[in-house]
Parts: sequence; C-alpha cells; structure tokens
Amino acid sequence: MGENDKSEVRVRFAPSPTGYLHIGGARTAIFNWLFAKSKKGKFLLRIEDTNVVRSSQQMVEAILESLKWLGLNWDGEVWFQSKRLEVYQKIAEDLVRQRKAYYCYCERPDEERRPEEEISSCKCYLLTVKEKERLKQEGKPHAVRFWIPEGSTIFEDRVYGKVEFDNAELENFVILRSDGFPTYHLAVVVDDHEMEITHVIRGDDHLSNTPKHILLYQALDWTLPEFAHVPLILGTDKKRLSKRHGAASIIEYKNAGILPEAMVNYLALLGWSPRDDREIMSISELIESFSLEGISRKSAVFDPQKLEWINSEHLKNYPSDKLLELITPYLKNANLISDEDLIEKREYLIKVLDLFKSRMKTLKDLARYGRYFFVDPERYEEKALRRYWGGRATNEYLSKLHNRLAQLDDFQASVIEKTVRDLADELNITAAQLIHPTRIVLTGFAVSPGLFEMMEVLGKETVLRRLEKGIKNI
Repeated sequence: MGENDKSEVRVRFAPSPTGYLHIGGARTAIFNWLFAKSKKGKFLLRIEDTNVVRSSQQMVEAILESLKWLGLNWDGEVWFQSKRLEVYQKIAEDLVRQRKAYYCYCERPDEERRPEEEISSCKCYLLTVKEKERLKQEGKPHAVRFWIPEGSTIFEDRVYGKVEFDNAELENFVILRSDGFPTYHLAVVVDDHEMEITHVIRGDDHLSNTPKHILLYQALDWTLPEFAHVPLILGTDKKRLSKRHGAASIIEYKNAGILPEAMVNYLALLGWSPRDDREIMSISELIESFSLEGISRKSAVFDPQKLEWINSEHLKNYPSDKLLELITPYLKNANLISDEDLIEKREYLIKVLDLFKSRMKTLKDLARYGRYFFVDPERYEEKALRRYWGGRATNEYLSKLHNRLAQLDDFQASVIEKTVRDLADELNITAAQLIHPTRIVLTGFAVSPGLFEMMEVLGKETVLRRLEKGIKNI
C-alpha cells in the first residue's frame, strides 16, 4: 500500500526510558518527524516503559526535554505502555483461545534471547488438557508463546526493498511474560495498530524482528503498516557508535553549545541525502526535501568535527539579537556580563556578536575565546610576543599610534585603518608591524576578528587604555 492510498500519514517515535536520548535515537526521531511533516501527517510519541526495573521517570523527562529542545513537537498525548497492561494481556489470551499462541511453563520462559537449543526445547504446546489443568491448579507460572506458522514471511521495506524470512528459522517467541508484562514484540504491534501507525521507521537492528511482527499482525487480522529500516550509525572506526567515538546524549550537546537547528541538520544527513550537494539546510528545507527514498542502505559515520562545522555555519547566519539570548547563560557563568549589562550594553553586545559569530563553532566560544570584548587582557600570549613584538621599537611605534588615535573624533573602522597605514608609511615600516602588536595588546592573542572592525566595536576609550597598558607592561 503506498502513501497516496492512506488518508493520513501517522508515524511514531517510541523510546525506552532506560537512558538518555542519544544520537541514534534522535536520528530515528528526526526521520519520523521530517517524514510526518513532509506529508502533513502526524508524529506521535510513545514511551515503551514495560521494563519496570530499568525505566525511570527521570529518563522520561530527560527524553521529553531532548525532543522539545530539538523542536520535534509531537501530536496528541504521550502513550505509556505501562498504563496498557490489561490491553496486552487480553490480546495474548485471545490468541491462546484461537490456538495461535499457547501457555509456556518452562523454567525460564521470559528470556527473549537464549541459545537456540534452549528455545527449541520448549514442548509446552504438546501438553494435554489434563496436564495443563494440573499445572494451573498448582499455580505454576506461565508465559504466553506465539506459534510460528509454516511458510515464509515476505515484505517490502522502503529502504531495503524485498525482504524474505523462512519461518522455520523463527522460534515460537514469548509475547507475554509470566509476570503479566508484554514483550516488545506484542506491545509494539498492539500499540502501532491502536495508534493507527501507517509507517514504522526504525533502526535496522529491528529488521530481524519484523517477520515476527508481521505474523502477529496477520494472526490478529490487522492491516500492516509500511516498514522502513534505517541503517545504524557507526563511529569513525566503522564500529557501532558509542561514547568512545565522541557520541554523547542530546542534552550534553545542548550544554556544549550546539544549536538545535544544527543538530537536526547534521543528524538528518546521517544516512539520508536530499540528492544534491546541500549540507547546510534549514528545518523548512529539510521538511520540503525529505523522503524515504533518500535514505541510504549504507551505515552513516558520526563525525563530531562535521557537527561542529555545521553548527558554525548555522551560527554565522543566526540573527544576533536571538543569538544573544542563547549565549547569555555562558557569558553569565563566566562572570563576563550581568543582568544590568544585558539592558544597558545590549547594543554593544549585538555589535560584538555581529563581529564574532563568524568565528564561533559553539555557543560557548564567545565566553571562551572572546573575553577581551568584556575585560582587559590579563596576560599576553608568549608565542605571539616572540613572533610579533620587536622590542623597544614596537613600544615606540605603539606610543605614536596611541597619540594618533587619541586625536580621532571619528572612531570608525575605515578611519582607524587609514590612521594605522598612514603612520606605518611615515615610520617606513610595514602595516603589519603595527597591526600585530596592536592586536596582542587589545586581545592578548595573535588572532582575532578583523582588527579595525574590532577596534571600532571596543571603542576609543578601551583601545587607548589597553594600548597604554601594553606599552607599559611589555
């Protein structure tokens, strides 16, 4: 069934609250969200919290916070599997009555991943009615296993194409544990059906689960959704992504100064392509371009440096007034500005960002590398001094520059530049012999935004004060 045959596209993201939202889960959520938005459909959120031992409310809240930060607004109320146990139990019992599932009294029936010989050793389906009644009277705990029919299971995956599984290679799998909790297989099928999910977009580590889910759909006489299995994300060593590759939780990237738009942009391009050379894309451009056909079968490689580059490109184009709101916490934490400064020096702060944002990789960078916009340098980079400071002659040159700048009524970049270059000509030296030492005394470093533009932003009073201080201390 194609997309055009359905009245409305409905997809879901279904994380387990056993940990923070990480790169892989976030990418899956983004693919689902973009697909829903591109089709003007619904993006639903389900929390798969049937693992009561490992699930926590803290992780639920962290996942919701991460999704909100990314801008992945969901439709309707959040579904919680833990509130639907009676629904799963009833359907499991219905399948038993229809002889499509059976009670399993094995000692360890609840294990979903066991050695093949142990799984195949279950012969509970051979129990007689009298034996089952005796076990029931004894209060013997039991799980429910789904009975795999003969034949093969074939489906068309939107990424991998035609996929076929021999049913003989599938075990009679547990759908309801002895404690009354459903396994992943039953819960996901029941929920996707009741949520009217039309497209299941998930990681390809679930590809081997899909025939089990299809058999459950067929046993329950429910309409199948379409499936799209997304290749996993690898580290630079081509192994499954983990923290050792620099991957962190989404919240950690937020705290590290990554823009949500940049994060969505980067993760969308991990395994998907708009089929042109674009790498920097707005959210609206991603929605307009997204399609399941653009998803690659090849695993994508996570590159933290590429993420930083995409973030820097977004920062360059970010409106400075809005950017100021985002970087304010970092400036405050570094004790560089106060609440009063945000009001009284707002115009100055906007000018600083206009000048500096093209050099930023993260929201932290102004507080980290641009302190000189807020406080006089406390020290000067030794390497820069060795390279650009020419001893007493440099002090004399800067003294003359100080005097010339003090006479200026118009302290604009173009006027400052002309003053510096005219003085260099008079002293019969290169302009660089004034420019580099001036940058050092103003910033403490050998590199900065354009010197003349920076001097204009800093203002005449600050420039003259720092020149005096540098001449005196170096």
